[in-house]
Amino acid sequence: MEKAIIIAGPTGVGKTKISVALAKKLNGEIISADSMQIYRHMNIGTAKVTEEEKRAVPHYLIDVVEPDESYSAHDFQRAALDCIKDISVRGKVPIIVGGTGLYINSLLYDMDFQSEISDFSLREELRRVYEKQGEEVLIDVLRGLDAEKANSIDKKNIKRVIRAIEIAKYKEKNKDFSIDILPRKDMEFLLFILSAPRQELYHRINIRVDTMLEEGLVEEVRNLKTKYFLTREHQSMKGIGYRQILDYLEGSIQKEQAIEKIKQESRRYAKRQLTWFKRYQQGIWEENYNFEDILNLFYDKSTEFLMKP
Repeated sequence: MEKAIIIAGPTGVGKTKISVALAKKLNGEIISADSMQIYRHMNIGTAKVTEEEKRAVPHYLIDVVEPDESYSAHDFQRAALDCIKDISVRGKVPIIVGGTGLYINSLLYDMDFQSEISDFSLREELRRVYEKQGEEVLIDVLRGLDAEKANSIDKKNIKRVIRAIEIAKYKEKNKDFSIDILPRKDMEFLLFILSAPRQELYHRINIRVDTMLEEGLVEEVRNLKTKYFLTREHQSMKGIGYRQILDYLEGSIQKEQAIEKIKQESRRYAKRQLTWFKRYQQGIWEENYNFEDILNLFYDKSTEFLMKP
């Protein structure tokens, strides 16, 4: 049975730095579980791993598709499982690193994406209802199908509300993959969740956004928009940072507004990530300021896990 290590956590917490250091100590190779780093030419806004870091440790599932292409959790699952097997066969340690919850879920649990039923006509109909009548009408529709979900869902996330209605409508044939609980039996995972005190994390995120702007995020988005004729409908441009700068370039908001929105949405996303990862009771959480302490803990736990029969 293959064994793999997962380092998960919210955006801006420092997963890349610790994963590269751990991979060096364990003779490991890294598989990215980041739904934005899959895109080529999108480096600044995704805080993509550097060429120096890639030279130090092999990385996989980075720069997989063009910015005008789509990539699903199912695509990730298949590719990541293949990478884990290949790395293991070569006597290396697979280390999955990222903050995309559904990607992590697809590895920890035996998610059968083949059973997913999608009703695109229903989605379009619900989208038109929202545009004409607002979000409360959709919530009422969801409440009639799944009251518990309607009470807990983020009402402002219209895409998620529509998807919840679709799932509830086809619940006998469809799965809400975010709550799959059947652990994978063909692989064993050690899950680390890197965290930080809330205010410290938010401070890091704000600094990170400022750094992205200084490094040329606006120009990166402008070049992508021109080369690929990208709009907000493209999956790649729905990422935080990209959609706000795209709005700025198209004149719907001012630059200062775009920057503040990026920071705000990044903080909200980090909060949602932490909420998601709390569902993993098997996770080993670490909230520590000292890099060496974290590295030593992860190394000791990983060595113990890898040596266990």
